[in-house]
Amino acid sequence: MIVDCAIYQDGRRTHTPDDLSDALDQARAQGDSFVWVGVHDPTEAEFAGIAAEFGLHPLAVEDVLKAHQRPKLEIYPDALFAVVRPLRYHDDSGTVSASELMVFIGDAFVVTVRHGEAATAAEVRAGLEDRPSVLKHGPVAVLYAICDSVVDDYLEVAAELQVDLEELEEKVFAPIGGDSARVAATIYEFKRQVMEFRRASGPLAEPMARMAAGGMPYTPRRTQPFFRDVADHLTRVADAGESLDRLLSDILAAHLTQVGVRQNDDMRKISAWAAMAAVPTMIAGIYGMNFHHMPELRQVWGYPAVLALMVTVVLVLYRLFKRRGWL
Repeated sequence: MIVDCAIYQDGRRTHTPDDLSDALDQARAQGDSFVWVGVHDPTEAEFAGIAAEFGLHPLAVEDVLKAHQRPKLEIYPDALFAVVRPLRYHDDSGTVSASELMVFIGDAFVVTVRHGEAATAAEVRAGLEDRPSVLKHGPVAVLYAICDSVVDDYLEVAAELQVDLEELEEKVFAPIGGDSARVAATIYEFKRQVMEFRRASGPLAEPMARMAAGGMPYTPRRTQPFFRDVADHLTRVADAGESLDRLLSDILAAHLTQVGVRQNDDMRKISAWAAMAAVPTMIAGIYGMNFHHMPELRQVWGYPAVLALMVTVVLVLYRLFKRRGWL
């Protein structure tokens, strides 16, 4: 469905056209104008009319309807088509969710198509309407503002993930607690969040590099420095994602090492107690064999002597294991 449609002249919103079929003609007739149409989760029938009015390529229309695209930039005869994946960090659950935003820019028009909950396009539109000096540069200004906003959000999400990673480090290296069994599951869940982050931000580097290099349709040379700035921020995002992934792998390895050490400690303790239990068991077993001729069998002090021997041997073993750190 169409969520917003307006004609902008010299960077200022003039009016909302009554009929979409005449909007593009009005924008081109006014000069220094363009029409911006915002669409949210369109059906095939809803988007067919928009595609026909703006001459959008069938392959790009297919991408819009199927969604689930990687960030990319494609050139078609009548439009430049870009796909970005905005990210949102949810404080309540500590998770990252991705939406999808597709942008067509052409001769005096912009079409944005949103899939998911992120309201990036609406936020960018509101921000640009307060900055006519930027918006007057036309459709390419919209594409730049969207990419800039998405990449800035990546940096914020990376900062939130870094805070969560530090908290996870504290859990891993803290003394054994009641929730230690859930640490591995927490690490793997966090790794999925980092993977979602890198899946959204990583593929965007190539499109931004192309925009920064220039030579793209509907993008004047004066816009190259702005896209270079976005590409530079995206490099920081990529470094942050790689750092998060590397540190997370190190934390997982440290946790598994700790688990192995604790298991070794447990096995040593079990072995020590088993050894101490084996001595009196052996002595009691020998004296329970019912042979007639056995040492001290008819002595009055024989029974307490055997018990004393058992206790003495167990105490000696206990002190030996304790000194070696097995208990």
